[in-house]
Amino acid sequence: MPNGLEITQKAIEDFVKVQKNMMLAKKENAVETYANLKEDYISLKALLMVAGVNLSELDKMKE
Repeated sequence: MPNGLEITQKAIEDFVKVQKNMMLAKKENAVETYANLKEDYISLKALLMVAGVNLSELDKMKE
């Protein structure tokens, strides 16, 4: 069973990946894909904030 640090690390990795995909979707004007990724972005951002992760350097989207 993963510990809290492993869960946080995975969430950070997912957060970075989702943001990269959001930027790509925005560039390609893929509106539906962007909207779907934004839901993941919001969920991961909330989880990381609750975990006490400082998102100032990680959050490129600032949404």
